[in-house]
Amino acid sequence: QVQLVESGGGLVQAGESLRLSCRASGRTWNIYAMGWFRQAPGKERESVSAISWHGDITAYGDSMKGRFTISRDNAKDTVYLQMNSLKPEDTAVYYCAVAPSTAHIMKGTYDSWGQGTQVTVSS
Repeated sequence: QVQLVESGGGLVQAGESLRLSCRASGRTWNIYAMGWFRQAPGKERESVSAISWHGDITAYGDSMKGRFTISRDNAKDTVYLQMNSLKPEDTAVYYCAVAPSTAHIMKGTYDSWGQGTQVTVSS
């Protein structure tokens, strides 16, 4: 079992940036891909980004491309999501997840996920 703890959320104005972090603990040797999804009130869950173990494969949702950057530090069992040029429509709870592949994460299939961190972007 893998436990995931997100941090870094908060309230920002449109155009500003935030960096989310997610640290994994437990059976981390089973982790291949890590990533993020988000959910806003009244909206469907949306895949945000994913990264492979070696970091050579990354994926982004269409509305995040060019604004968000995912990275990971395997020595720290941590994945990061740098979010720039934030928009009010980015407001959501952001969840960290692990899965066998980046494709699994982007398709919404996870092995484990965290409790989430709130991101609020004001206009």
